[in-house]
Amino acid sequence: MAGTLDLDACAREPIHIPGSIQPHGHLLAVEAGSLRLVCASAEAGAVLNRPPADAFGLAVDQLIDTASMASLVRGLRAAPAEPVQLDILTLRNGTDYQAIAHRSGDLVILELEELPATGAGTLEALYPQMREGIRRMQAAHDFDTLLASTASEVRALTGFDRVLVYRFDEQWNGTVIAEDGNGRLPSYRGLRFPASDIPQQARRLYGLNRLRLIADARYQPVPLLSGRRDAPPLDLSFAVLRSVSPVHLEYMRNMGTPASMSISVMDGDRLWGLISCHHAEPRQASFAVRTACDLLGQVLSSQMIALERALDADHRIRSKGTQARLLAHMAAAERFIDGLGEDREDLLGLVNADGAAILFDGDCRLIGRTPPQEVVEAIAAELAGQGIKDLFASHQLPAEMPAAAGMERTASGLLAISISQLHPSYLLWFRPEIVQSIDWAGDPKKPLDAGGRLSPRSSFEAWKETVSGQSLPWRHGEIEAAGDFRNAIVSIVLRKAEEMAALNEELRRSNGELAAFSYSVSHDLRAPFRHVTSYAELLRSRAADKLNERERHYLDSIIEAASSAGRLVDGLLHFSQLGRATLARVEVDVGRLVEEVRHLLAPDLQGRNLRWTVHPLPSVNGDPTMLRLVVQNLLSNAIKYTRDSAEPEIEVGCRTTTDAHEFFVRDNGRGFDMAYAGKLFGVFQRLHREEEFEGIGIGLANVRRIVERHGGRVWAEGRLEHGATFHFSLPRSAAAESR
Repeated sequence: MAGTLDLDACAREPIHIPGSIQPHGHLLAVEAGSLRLVCASAEAGAVLNRPPADAFGLAVDQLIDTASMASLVRGLRAAPAEPVQLDILTLRNGTDYQAIAHRSGDLVILELEELPATGAGTLEALYPQMREGIRRMQAAHDFDTLLASTASEVRALTGFDRVLVYRFDEQWNGTVIAEDGNGRLPSYRGLRFPASDIPQQARRLYGLNRLRLIADARYQPVPLLSGRRDAPPLDLSFAVLRSVSPVHLEYMRNMGTPASMSISVMDGDRLWGLISCHHAEPRQASFAVRTACDLLGQVLSSQMIALERALDADHRIRSKGTQARLLAHMAAAERFIDGLGEDREDLLGLVNADGAAILFDGDCRLIGRTPPQEVVEAIAAELAGQGIKDLFASHQLPAEMPAAAGMERTASGLLAISISQLHPSYLLWFRPEIVQSIDWAGDPKKPLDAGGRLSPRSSFEAWKETVSGQSLPWRHGEIEAAGDFRNAIVSIVLRKAEEMAALNEELRRSNGELAAFSYSVSHDLRAPFRHVTSYAELLRSRAADKLNERERHYLDSIIEAASSAGRLVDGLLHFSQLGRATLARVEVDVGRLVEEVRHLLAPDLQGRNLRWTVHPLPSVNGDPTMLRLVVQNLLSNAIKYTRDSAEPEIEVGCRTTTDAHEFFVRDNGRGFDMAYAGKLFGVFQRLHREEEFEGIGIGLANVRRIVERHGGRVWAEGRLEHGATFHFSLPRSAAAESR
């Protein structure tokens, strides 16, 4: 090699306008209308019978001496955008050339390529062999058989020593996935070639022009000559004789393959891979053979698409069945995430995952092999931070997401879908690390030369690399199934939200009507009950000496019943007013409030030796009148239910969390059975007989209503005959919304 070639410059090389051709033919460029010669290869005098400089400006029928000129002219005028063989031209000197033409802008490019001594010169001659080859390829029912058959049929057509089927991955590295050879060249099956071996602009050209032949890698390029002053370089993107990069020629020589031919395999508009043919010595294939190979490449593309569609259809049918079962579980469950996590096998099998996590409405469910909950929640938070509102997939998550660092054993792969359009909620699937060995055709990190420049690889011996931190990639069908499932879940969530909104609206309307009714009824009943009590007491005071003992008992019962009913009506009226009154929020010192209520209740403690423990209590933002009622009800209950205790004790305290102050009132009194804890805060719910403990059963309902209007919640714990603890929480934020 005369000097070191700079591959960085090669990557920028405009290879579609090399300004030269390979020497096994001649190139002529003529004006599309007049067919006058404007450009020619330097050695084209062999077919023009004069130097190219003397031929510029003349029409093609004045330049080429052949009996087929009339058909040649017709073909040039109708030339398409891609090369076609117009004819086999026999010149007067007896030399046969394949006449190949295509249109390039306002020019028609005619290439006269020497007809090889061996091999069919027309597609008609190749048809029987092609027909059988296509039949065998179409009979293949799996990828391996199809690819092996393709390699075999191409080698049979071309006679090359080795034919490889080479597939690109997402990073444009290529792997040899099928091979057919005669043993003259080493096997490359299973080896991977780095993306740098075929630069980006070369791949783009492979996508445009599906076939390229290099008959002899040792050739000397033949320059192009132009008859136009200041003419732009001739675009040879579709030229069959186009010269190739010197770097690629040296690459071929280093590989030990003087001749090569490649056929592009397309997946739609994307370059899927190559059928690459190599020979241990220079070799030329006729244009008819190359066209037949191009047809086989297109058959391979269509068969691959058909097989992939069949596999996708089968996977889609199975995944739809799995989705249907999961959705049925979700629809039957009161909370859809309970149903989603019910069938572990289907949830994981939907996308072939080892673990899953469901994060919804503050809940996190882990299924199968997953990272710890705090890591799962951090991953979900990072997805939300990235604004992932539909789907996310990665097979090397620890390298892409800081939250997953160190989680290779459980979360090297992540497939995530957002399951709510309102809140950051996700369904996550995990895959573990799969440590794999990759056999490269030589070290993919090409060494620098002494000048710091890249040079073509000279070694293609297997070079093993171990890859870790990656899972099996998510297949297209699995990602599609996850996307379909997301749409179904979001539809369920939205439908549930709409149903809940409708129910809430109906509930608000009903509650409003009920509150108005209870207020009206209780207000209208107060006066009659007071009248009954007043008149009965007046009758008792004036006629007591005229009544016998039984009659006085009847009268006392009337007074007691009316008084009790009056208290009940007053309680109802108060309960109704609590739901309608506006909160007047200020800063409230709860410790001081407790002391004031204790002072107020002191008369109820006369003659009792009750021990108080009141811990330091914080200030909160709330309505002081309503919060006083909460404290009064809880302390009053504690005093009432400890009166039968030998050593009554009441403790008041608070536990502060990030979001709330959680107050408690604990006593060692009668207590209650936790089986009935759900009734405690309901209206008119009593767990003890009225004869044992007085009350109308509305105090704790008032407590719950007040606390919930402050944005908090209430709950209780207890054991029968072992006391009870009543809790209520209030938000730490002053902006807690009034409900």
